[in-house]
Amino acid sequence: MLGAKRQSISVWLTSLKFARQLRRFGNVHYVSKKMKYVVFYCDQEKVDDTIQKLRSFHFVRDVKPSMRPFIETEFQNAKPDKAKEYDYKMGI
Repeated sequence: MLGAKRQSISVWLTSLKFARQLRRFGNVHYVSKKMKYVVFYCDQEKVDDTIQKLRSFHFVRDVKPSMRPFIETEFQNAKPDKAKEYDYKMGI
C-alpha cells in the first residue's frame, strides 16, 4: 500500500469520548479538546463512503473533507523576490 493517495477528513463531535472510535476509519492526526473536532487521514477512494458512515453516527455534528488534493499548488506567475533571495544567500 505504498504511495496510496490520502485525504484528510475533519469531524466535529458532540463529546470527545467518541474520538477513539474514529481510529477504525483511518489514522487520527489531531484531536482538538477545546473545539471538539478530530482530523484523520484515510484513503482517497474511501472518502465518500467514510463520510456517509460518519454522518449516520449520533455523536457526529459535522463532517468536512479536505480540498487540498484538488487545489493546484504549482503557481505559474510566481516570481522570486530578488532581495529575499540575496538575504538567503548571505545567511541573514
